[in-house]
Amino acid sequence: MYAVIGLGNPGEKYARTRHNAGHMLIDVMAERAGGSLKAHRASGTHALGARMGEERVILATCDSYMNTSGGPVKKLLDYYKVAPENLIVIHDDLDLPFGTVKLKRGGGEGGHNGLKSISSTTGTKNYIRLRLGIGRPPGRQDAADYVLRPFSSAERADLPTLLERGADAIEDVIAIGLDKATTRLHSL
Repeated sequence: MYAVIGLGNPGEKYARTRHNAGHMLIDVMAERAGGSLKAHRASGTHALGARMGEERVILATCDSYMNTSGGPVKKLLDYYKVAPENLIVIHDDLDLPFGTVKLKRGGGEGGHNGLKSISSTTGTKNYIRLRLGIGRPPGRQDAADYVLRPFSSAERADLPTLLERGADAIEDVIAIGLDKATTRLHSL
């Protein structure tokens, strides 16, 4: 079983911001699965059980703020007995140009507090990450301010393509494994 968690912040105020790209991608995947997320017993999450091919998958978002997402993620993993190696975390990434989608297992957190929280509570960095490029802020704009702002109108026009590519990549990880999915994604 896989757990696919989209990172973001709760509430309408943050719903369409760059930092909520992970939540947006989970919404796309839930729609593809023909369902919607519902509050889950593992406190602090909204989740949907789905099948992708032969695999059972839990699609989820955290109700906590990004910086404290590790607690709810750990509770969800424990509830379903999902090993951290089968955790896929979707998050925004400032270091990738807008529209870029990358897969990797493990590595550093690159200053991303959501990843730091998850690594701390699970006790490992050895989980899969789907990185959605949001680009760097223009000029001297503060990065924290930038990620909490809505996408620009040009970005909003391209956002559905970014989210569909991300959903395709996650489905590939589940169907053919991380190595083959990474090769397929990164050769596009």
